[in-house]
Amino acid sequence: MMFRGFILFISSLLSFCESQHSTGRIVPFEGRFEDKIHTDPSIFKVDSLVDGDTFWVLDSKGERIKIRLIGVDAPEVKNVFRKKKHPFGAVSKGYVDSLLLSNRFVRLTFDVDSLDQYGRTLGYAYLNDGTFLNEHLIRQGYATLMTISPNIQYEEMFYEAQVYARENKLGIWKEED
Repeated sequence: MMFRGFILFISSLLSFCESQHSTGRIVPFEGRFEDKIHTDPSIFKVDSLVDGDTFWVLDSKGERIKIRLIGVDAPEVKNVFRKKKHPFGAVSKGYVDSLLLSNRFVRLTFDVDSLDQYGRTLGYAYLNDGTFLNEHLIRQGYATLMTISPNIQYEEMFYEAQVYARENKLGIWKEED
């Protein structure tokens, strides 16, 4: 009887830990991003949206910068470069659009390489509520993991997020009815 109680306790503890883990990474930020854009060089205003992993921002001087999220590969909304349009591309873009249109200011951090082969700035994006956008998109199944060395700072976290999305059949991992 005592062993059974111990097993139930461990099972409950593991379930609790998984539920805490599944919410994604949150990094608190004091204040509102829009109030800090002229004093914090890591704050940018979202200007326009391209697809599920790329968007344009304005810096504090109003200069446009094209951002490509590090570690994230969202399905394409149209044929681009060597990649083909994917049926889930519009869904992924719509989700990112809804997040960024309701969070017009983001905090960006960077890794080792700052530009990709197409001249886009590579970054990690955080919403004002602390949501780590790169990880969130993978965890919710709106993008998949794509790390390119040397920008691998969060590779393990992104891998865990993708495992979670696949196991829970979220977004792109959802089985067709």
